[in-house]
Amino acid sequence: MMFSWNLSEVFTLTNSLSYSDPVMEYQWTERDLPDGVVRLGASEPVSHSTYVMYHGTSSRNARSILASGFCQSADGMLGRGVYLSRDLNKARCYPAFHPESDQVVIRVKVNVGKVIAINYQNHPFQKSWHEYGYDTAWVPPMCGMVNCGLEEDCVWDPRRIEIIDTINPQPVSAGILAAGVAVLSGIALLALALVKS
Repeated sequence: MMFSWNLSEVFTLTNSLSYSDPVMEYQWTERDLPDGVVRLGASEPVSHSTYVMYHGTSSRNARSILASGFCQSADGMLGRGVYLSRDLNKARCYPAFHPESDQVVIRVKVNVGKVIAINYQNHPFQKSWHEYGYDTAWVPPMCGMVNCGLEEDCVWDPRRIEIIDTINPQPVSAGILAAGVAVLSGIALLALALVKS
């Protein structure tokens, strides 16, 4: 019986998996939503509705927020306010360049009040939306304002925000990745042995 193996494909596949440095992977899982709270949708938040949102931060900052509540940031892409997202994947990336094992996502319930969409850079109300009677500024996904392409919200008044709980990263077993690498390595060694014989 003759086997036809393309060794360069096998070795490329084997080497593309990063297994030389044991890096821990994490998953972020969410519990059930409270009654009356709407999950992320693709559409603009509806004014005067209540949504679940997320705020990513370090564990140290999370303890402070849990003890004292949210405060407005002094400035940002949308000016002053509390920066949140209805997308857990957006929040779990913060703070940027911080070890994932020390990140926390605070899950909150927000009555958004009157909402304005800020859907392009240099929008005339980009930093002054609150002066025109809006309670929340919403940046739609994939509009070019946020590098990652995910939606973002800025809530002017922290009193509109009610903390539900926190979501912490859960380590994912590295055993599955190691088993996959072992199988691919075994295939590569088998292919090499068959070529030599």
